[in-house]
Amino acid sequence: MKTRLIPSLLSLATILFTGCMVGPNYVKPSTPMATSFKEQAPNLSQANDGWKLAQPGDQTPRGNWWEIYGDPQLNALEAQIDSANQTLKIAEANYREARTAIRFNRAAEVPTIGVAPSISTVRDSANQPYFPAGLANNGEGDFALPVDLSWEIDLWGRIRRSVTAAREQAQASAADMAATHLSLQAELACDYFELRSADAEKKLLDDTVEAYSKALGLTDNRFEGGAAPKSDVAQARTQLKDAQVLDTDLTVERAQYEHAIAILIGKPPAEFSLAPSPIDLQTPAIPAIPQVVPSQLLERRPDIAASERRMAAANEQIGIAQAAYYPALNLSALAGFEGTSALNWFNWPSRFWAVGPSFSETLFDAGRRRATKESAVAAYDGNVANYRQTTLTAFQQVEDNLAVLRILAGESQQQRDATAAAEETLHLFMNRYAGGVDTYLQVVTSQTTALSNERNDIDIRRRQLDASVLLIKALGGDWNVNKLPKV
Repeated sequence: MKTRLIPSLLSLATILFTGCMVGPNYVKPSTPMATSFKEQAPNLSQANDGWKLAQPGDQTPRGNWWEIYGDPQLNALEAQIDSANQTLKIAEANYREARTAIRFNRAAEVPTIGVAPSISTVRDSANQPYFPAGLANNGEGDFALPVDLSWEIDLWGRIRRSVTAAREQAQASAADMAATHLSLQAELACDYFELRSADAEKKLLDDTVEAYSKALGLTDNRFEGGAAPKSDVAQARTQLKDAQVLDTDLTVERAQYEHAIAILIGKPPAEFSLAPSPIDLQTPAIPAIPQVVPSQLLERRPDIAASERRMAAANEQIGIAQAAYYPALNLSALAGFEGTSALNWFNWPSRFWAVGPSFSETLFDAGRRRATKESAVAAYDGNVANYRQTTLTAFQQVEDNLAVLRILAGESQQQRDATAAAEETLHLFMNRYAGGVDTYLQVVTSQTTALSNERNDIDIRRRQLDASVLLIKALGGDWNVNKLPKV
């Protein structure tokens, strides 16, 4: 008979100390999904050294995605983000804070032990109500050294779900940090290309001012020789001044991008400068971007991973709220020594102890627990909607930038043809004006058209570079969910 009781007692002890889990188990919900992207990436580069997805067993580092642009200055700037950017340091501090919440909740899985030694002298008052005066004393010592133990047995999984929720929140915070990191890298790259585009436009306007100055000199000579009216000189001077205004105004935009880059790498703008270096419009097109199917975005985007982890944590809160409906089992113990003086404080007869379990159950709370659970369910539903919306937004960002790159690939060639035609037209009208065939108005119109097309060349190149950076960001860079810490 005793032999039969042993397995039963062991089973009972296992139930008491491990309990069961109430509440729903987490299952990742479905998301709107397509088999492929509507927009197809253009053949941006024929080079074989473009950015590629690492294959299984391929240990080549792929993290520095910006290196595909082959710009040493950009590489040097990107390397400074990790150690100096304050926004990234905030995200890292938030992650460390989230990790401590795991240890905080996990501490409830083991007993809490405390000690409260005290020494006091007490004299009872003879004038207390319902207190015989004969029992009053002239003071007595009380030397106590109690050791208190308290332990909540996790019968219904409340503590375990709290630990799991904290772990999932920490992973969400880690994904937030990765998303912040990727955003800062992309922002720096975009600002850098904007600044280099401004340099290219500044060089163009400098050359334009020089050309317009020569045109004004030609017009002045023709006017002095009686071959051109005064209005031609006025038109040439107006065209020159307009170009000088554009040239000067561009320095404001460049300064702002330079300041933005300084802040991203953690430097005061006064201590940072970049020498002018125009974008080369003759270099090959944008480097190759890896082909990714929509389903891979769920694994590659840190913001999607963060949203999914918060959804899982919200699911645990439902179980925590449901556990409040069940009785709580606490094991408590108290032991120590108590004496009337330091001489008998630690004598064996001064020992005392008390130990035993206690159950507690709320019988009536006017719907508080039900409201708490309904609130947890609503929060979970909100997180599910946020997860799906984040996924849809990711699809949109990829499609948008694929479309931009595809369209600009054709527009870039069209613009180069238009620029060549405008420059040829300007050259013809300048010769015709010098020969006295046309008025200077034709030259002014041709100059304006040529300058506009040349600026469009630079702008399209800038937009292509920005779109390629944003596409890499939309694809998650080189990040994937395997980089989430196993907290």
